[in-house]
Parts: sequence; structure tokens; C-alpha cells
Amino acid sequence: MLHSDATTTQTRFSSALVVDDHPLFCDALVMTLQAISPIKQVATAPCLTDAITWLSTNPAPDLVVLDLNLPDVDGFDGLLRLGKATSARVLVVSSMADSRTVNAALQAGAAGFVPKHSQRDMFRRALEAIGSGQTFTPEGHVNSSETADATQDAVARLASLTTQQSRILDLICEGRLNKQIAYELSIAETTVKAHVTAIMRKLGVHSRTQAVLIAKEASFDEHLRSSG
Repeated sequence: MLHSDATTTQTRFSSALVVDDHPLFCDALVMTLQAISPIKQVATAPCLTDAITWLSTNPAPDLVVLDLNLPDVDGFDGLLRLGKATSARVLVVSSMADSRTVNAALQAGAAGFVPKHSQRDMFRRALEAIGSGQTFTPEGHVNSSETADATQDAVARLASLTTQQSRILDLICEGRLNKQIAYELSIAETTVKAHVTAIMRKLGVHSRTQAVLIAKEASFDEHLRSSG
């Protein structure tokens, strides 16, 4: 399923970064990309930390193919952090492919979504769509305009946070006090307070507890439980 935006220029992808912690599937993705497109240069990373490190030390790729379920990622946080680390278009490939997950991934910045173990033709169509400025979703997907979804809203709010604010929210979720956060990040406690105020304003909440609940709404554990 395709959703057009204002971009009409076709992009020919020539380089990519594949982020997946399963070696065999990672290799399969590399071979698929090289078989269906002009992409010849493909780097790989087994976790988000390695991916962000690679992005900071190498020329930006045209495309990033991302598995949502990584060992160092909680929910859609990896996609949000990746969006702050690169301007490359991101294609999410995940075994969790229900409409709620797809919608949340798009809200977090993904340019397209392909279920794992899809045929090569779907990957080819996804790259063609993304390259022409469209958003690609799997057949049968119900878009966000047709569903009311708290997870999408939570992800959209979290996407508005800066990198530093996201780190502070992570520490708040771990139960850290402002003084502890200041020590952890080597910043002044007054700076932490200012960031916390900004975080609550962006999330539309009035307490740290509510901020934590927003963060948890975007996590896979909460998502899976609420999806039954």
C-alpha cells in the first residue's frame, strides 16, 4: 500500500545499512537488497549502538533497514534514536506487522514497513515507493487515519524530544532523581530540571509518573500485553 507525499523525484539507492541481530536474516537482507536494487555497498550492525557508531564515522547511507526488536532497544525507541542520528530513509523490517505496530513505526519516522519473511517482490516495491517519496506499508494495512491508537500518539510525542531529553526520560523511567540524573550526565541539576519541564510540556503531562506512562505506552512489552 502506497501513500504519497510532496516528493516526486526518484532516488536510486546505492548504499545501505542493515541493522538486525540475527546473523542469518541479516545476511539474507543484504543479499535481497543487492538482488532487487542498484545497492552494492551494504554495511551491517547487530544492535542500535553499533549502528549509531557506524553512522557517526562513515558517509551517510541512502537507506537504513531496521529490525525493531534489537537487544539494546526498548520498543520504538531505537527508531526514534536512529532518526536523530541520520537523515537516511528508514525501512522497518519486523516480525511484528499488525496495523498498530506499523502505524506506530510510521509515526516514529519510518519511510516504510515490510513484514519479515516477505517475498523479494515486496522489498522491491518498498524500495521503489520509498525512492519516489512515498510511504510503503504491507497489503491489508489500516492506516492511522482509520484507527485510534494510544501507542501511535505516545510515539509521536516521544519523537519530539531531543536526544538529551530522551536520555533524561530514560533515566526517569529507571527511577532516578534529578540529582542522580545530573551526576550521570555531568550536567547541573538546574539544567536537568529545565529539561524535565520541557519533556513534560512536549508530552502533554503534568508529572514524572505520567511521563513514564507515556514512555511505557511506546514499549513492546506494554504494546504486546494491550494487543492480547
